Amino acid sequence: MRTIAVVGASPNPLRPSNDVLGFLVDRGYEAWPVNPGHAGAFIRGRPVSARLADIPARIDMVDVFRNSANAGGAVDEALELDPLPRVIWMQLGVVNEEAAVRARAKGVTVVMNRCPVIETRRLRAA
Repeated sequence: MRTIAVVGASPNPLRPSNDVLGFLVDRGYEAWPVNPGHAGAFIRGRPVSARLADIPARIDMVDVFRNSANAGGAVDEALELDPLPRVIWMQLGVVNEEAAVRARAKGVTVVMNRCPVIETRRLRAA
């Protein structure tokens, strides 16, 4: 996976979404921040899109920084993409079983309550 959309990316360097976006960019991933409140700006040197559909690239993975109740909307938006992303990842503390069922029914892998930065570091240390 090379192209990752970070839904809920924040320009605030103290927010975890900003750190994760920076981690991905620093490691050569094509990372796309998504945040309608900051569309047209830049976060970590990457242009911010208002919606997943606005990203001018095929998205392999959608990383969701929304609370559990609002994660379903981000998942549904991802499921409207053509082609579909291969993976939808919900961050630490984010679990939405109903959204996961919808995504899995379309063949999309779902990861919940995990952080790709933590998992990458853990796997590289193993």
